[in-house]
Amino acid sequence: MSKINSKTISRRGFIGTSSAALAGLTFIPSHAVSGLGHIAPSDKLNIAGVGIAGMGRVNLENVEKTQNIVALCDVDWREPTQKIFKKYPGAKQYKDYRVMLDKQKDIDAVIIATPDHTHAVISMDAMRRGKHVFTQKPLTQTVHEARELAKAAKQYKVATQMGNQGQASDGPRRLREMIWDGAIGPVREVHVWTDRPNNGLLKTYWPQGVKRPLDTPPVPADLDWDLFLGPAPVRPYHPAYHPFVWRGWWDYGTGSLGDIGCHSLDPIFRALKLKYPTTVQAVSTLVNEDTYPSGSIVKYEFAARESMPAVSLTWYDGGLRPMMLKEMEEGMKMGSGGTLYVGDKGVILDDRILPKSLRESYRAPAPSIPSSPGHEEEWINACKGGPAAGSDFEWAGPLTETVLLGNVCLRPELKEKLSGIVLKYDPVKPGFSNLSEADRFLHHDYRKGWTL
Repeated sequence: MSKINSKTISRRGFIGTSSAALAGLTFIPSHAVSGLGHIAPSDKLNIAGVGIAGMGRVNLENVEKTQNIVALCDVDWREPTQKIFKKYPGAKQYKDYRVMLDKQKDIDAVIIATPDHTHAVISMDAMRRGKHVFTQKPLTQTVHEARELAKAAKQYKVATQMGNQGQASDGPRRLREMIWDGAIGPVREVHVWTDRPNNGLLKTYWPQGVKRPLDTPPVPADLDWDLFLGPAPVRPYHPAYHPFVWRGWWDYGTGSLGDIGCHSLDPIFRALKLKYPTTVQAVSTLVNEDTYPSGSIVKYEFAARESMPAVSLTWYDGGLRPMMLKEMEEGMKMGSGGTLYVGDKGVILDDRILPKSLRESYRAPAPSIPSSPGHEEEWINACKGGPAAGSDFEWAGPLTETVLLGNVCLRPELKEKLSGIVLKYDPVKPGFSNLSEADRFLHHDYRKGWTL
């Protein structure tokens, strides 16, 4: 995944203002000093990072200039993690996030960038302790976890953000304005695709459609394998699972759909005002009980909303993509990843209106949706009493839930039955009204000793 740097200049309301006033302490308001290009020490959040060698490192870099990095936690203390430890010498170091949260009481907020299967348990534990939480995408590994985190964020009144940083950019905002302006008329179909887990060069980011290895090499000395497993079933260590390649395994990741879906579906959800689908179905390459398929197509149907008609949303991965369009101009092609909106008057392929005649005659409205200060910055501002972040758990929960419903349709245990029916989804229950057997894949049992 490419590194996206965000602007990180931020302010925080004084924690404990009332008690400080009673004690007769002097406080310089953040607005008074921010104009001078610096921030009062009391105006900074104390932030902990859990899972720091991948995207967690990027998220920490995007807040380090304006906030305090006080704790670092990772189950793997090999060289990539050691580099982060050296970068923040003042931060205390941990392998177990539970020990960190128990011992270090000065933590205000936590950035979580661990494998998908531990997102929910760590996020929930931090929120219960009153910590603000930034969790990488996908928010959770199961639909049930997504529901529970969204409820918990509201219950504990903490600031939250999911790490789908593209939502903070201006491109999706301009797209929304065009769709709402009727640039291509009412939208009735959307197609979105990625080359993941492939990279288009006959190589893979991580393997899918493979069986688990049978050899059992020794666990590296600096890796706590039991902590890596967390709530997942016990299995022997193997480098086929960690680092990074955990994404393709049912026990640890959420496959290509989970990895990219919360990025690429987010602009669609905002532009078309989507929440929960009414139906979901999928086809794929061969599946097994160890890894996600190497390629799949997932189709969601959404009911009419406000003034917008019913719409179908089709996802493609593994290098699969939509067929060519008659509106496409000479030399154009479907790239390795993209989005296609199909309206009554025309289409938008990525950010380009087709046909050419419609593009040349259309005049986009003046920008009206304010720019974001930056993805991490939104969260920092929310932690300090500002508006909710753009991808807070109230938003991220339903988005993640929809993404993960597609993975339910890819379960090998359901493949034969799902070849003959379309799953009907009841978001109130939540569950599948025409195949209750599929409900068990909305969540899974945790290993003994782990709870949500």
